[in-house]
Amino acid sequence: MEQPLGALGELRALGALGELRALGALRALGALGALGALVLLAFCNGANSTDDFCLNKSCPEYTVVEANEDFEVRRYAASEWITTRMDADGTHDVMAAHSRLKNAGFQFHSAAWPALITHTEAEDGPQWFLSWFVPPDTTKPESSDPSVTLQNKPAATVYVKVFDGTPSRERGLEKAKLLQNALEKAGKSFDSSTYVGAGYESYFSLFHHNEIWIYAE
Repeated sequence: MEQPLGALGELRALGALGELRALGALRALGALGALGALVLLAFCNGANSTDDFCLNKSCPEYTVVEANEDFEVRRYAASEWITTRMDADGTHDVMAAHSRLKNAGFQFHSAAWPALITHTEAEDGPQWFLSWFVPPDTTKPESSDPSVTLQNKPAATVYVKVFDGTPSRERGLEKAKLLQNALEKAGKSFDSSTYVGAGYESYFSLFHHNEIWIYAE
């Protein structure tokens, strides 16, 4: 499975693979894109994690089950996300998806992260999705754009590779391949058809916490 990671841009006021959230107050995912699928979340409860990448942010809850030099094994609690499908993984496609999520009527009362770009290999070809985490305090609209879906993601085990620096599709592809190889070497069972890129700060931030996620089977 050697799909490349597509370009994102600088998303929403979410994380490190990104696209603009509004030319200024962005929630950016950076530029790890989706010609592969990038997987899931990050936690900001100090009781379960010493990382500060979710400090003063609303992030999905997780617990680190295992950690080594190649990847972390995280157990995520059930969570809600708004998601829209993209036609491709180019900057125009990400910006259009960003606009749909931004205008879907959800009122975020806290800085919610991460933003996700997911790529999955379906029977009819590759599919790309942009997702924003929905914290419990979010005000939800009575109705929304039909192209925007409110998803209830069940609890899941996710393999995560963390890296810093300004995100790019080249680095995203490199890290995704490294994670896949490490999981195979460790004898882990995982979903090889999907992987996800997660970002936690503006694309223009001086510091970046980037992640590649692959779901356990």
